[in-house]
Amino acid sequence: MKSLGARLALLLLTAIVLVVITSSFAASLVMRGPRPDMAMEPVARQLSMLATFAEKDRDAAIASGLDIIAMPVAGPSDEHLSGVLMDALKRVSEARQAMISRPPTGEAIASLRLSDGKWMVMRMPEFGPPPGGWRILMGWLGLIIIGSVLVSIFAASKIMMPLRMLERAVAEIRPDGTLPHVPETGPGEIRATAQALNGLSARVKAATESRMRLVAAAGHDLRTPMTRMRLRAEFIKDDEDRLKWLADLEELDRIADSAIGLVREEISTDGLQCVRLDTIVADIVRELSAIGMNVRSDELQAASISAGPLAVTRALRNLLINAATHGESATVSVARFGDRAVVRIIDTGPGIPEERLNQVFEPFFRIDIARQRSFPGAGLGMAIAKEIISRFEGEIVVRNREPRGLEQLITFKSPGRGAAA
Repeated sequence: MKSLGARLALLLLTAIVLVVITSSFAASLVMRGPRPDMAMEPVARQLSMLATFAEKDRDAAIASGLDIIAMPVAGPSDEHLSGVLMDALKRVSEARQAMISRPPTGEAIASLRLSDGKWMVMRMPEFGPPPGGWRILMGWLGLIIIGSVLVSIFAASKIMMPLRMLERAVAEIRPDGTLPHVPETGPGEIRATAQALNGLSARVKAATESRMRLVAAAGHDLRTPMTRMRLRAEFIKDDEDRLKWLADLEELDRIADSAIGLVREEISTDGLQCVRLDTIVADIVRELSAIGMNVRSDELQAASISAGPLAVTRALRNLLINAATHGESATVSVARFGDRAVVRIIDTGPGIPEERLNQVFEPFFRIDIARQRSFPGAGLGMAIAKEIISRFEGEIVVRNREPRGLEQLITFKSPGRGAAA
């Protein structure tokens, strides 16, 4: 019972059933018939008068409709009511032998012994609920419970509607952090929630676009002063100083290019295509091996995914370059597991401290600042790869290997095997 909707439905159902049961119990106390010992005296007085009339004029009594028989009515005897009736007869007239029995018909029949040994028979009024009353009550309560269940589920679904809207909206957040437009219809509370979500999405989109424009403009504006600085560096007479200036400018250039590339990936709207993941990986391995990087491929199973081919190639290239550069060597494989295509990249480097693994996809992340100049790059390759993989509903996990090295697992949704053939 972890669902809030189920809890609300159960709470409403419990409240309705408790109210109905309590009111039914109170109604039964107020509306039930009188106790037999309180209502028996008037009946006993009438029976005594009729018995006296039957003893004085038998023929007239029979003619008036009284039943006089030789034996009491057959059937189970109600000992309690019989005792109550005889006590009432003692109080209103004289003691008589009386018996109340219930034949198969279920009604109560009183038999009074007359002075000549005959028995006068008469139907008794019912002092309690009608026969089968409990079955009627249980059926009534059952209908109420069924109706309460339906009403509770309906009410809970209405109460939960704004929360479900929030859940759907959060589940459909786009890679740029914005939400799809939520229809502003329904009751006032739901319209207010939808308007708040749409307003939040608009503000997030505006802030994201502003940040992207700022980064792109900064990266673009840096090129002019860097070009002037590069020209001036060429006139430095000391060769060592000139090379240091040019190296620093080259690094600034890479940082500007990477920042612009990250922004482009965040706002990219490349169309989806069915691409062969194993073919892309093989091409990247050949490309990087040709320029002297220690990259090789292991088993490459046929696997297709739905993605932008250029973006996926860029992401996997960044990951392989990172593994080959910082991990000494890189081995990549492609495998299929049901409806998933998995790319596995392992290296033989020192790995990453466990406490810093969660920072590996942050922009400009460096394991050791002292080694920053030992390797080229701006520190945005992993961030760009993460952005691309997430955009195509993929996942990437980075973990250390034993005794050393790093493992990168990239998982994509894959179409059926026919698409990969």
